[in-house]
Amino acid sequence: MAEHQHGYIHRKDDYLKRLRRIEGQARGLQRMVEEEQYCIDILTQVSAMTKALHAVSIGLLEEHMNHCVVDAARAGDDQAREKVAEAVDAIARLVRS
Repeated sequence: MAEHQHGYIHRKDDYLKRLRRIEGQARGLQRMVEEEQYCIDILTQVSAMTKALHAVSIGLLEEHMNHCVVDAARAGDDQAREKVAEAVDAIARLVRS
């Protein structure tokens, strides 16, 4: 039996690059607060960081649907239902965030 690989693995470097950029944005936000910069400027940067995190989330969700859910659907009902439920829960969390 082959070892399962996550759907995003072929784009792992892209995701890591994006997450490092987001990490830099978080440090920039900390610096802005430390320097007591204007509230609206900080909120603008928070919005940009939130948008970047959502983009990563949507990409990972798409990878999950195209890889993990499709593979589970091929394997059978119970696995398919489990993976679809996971995806629905993840979507619900994203919508609430």
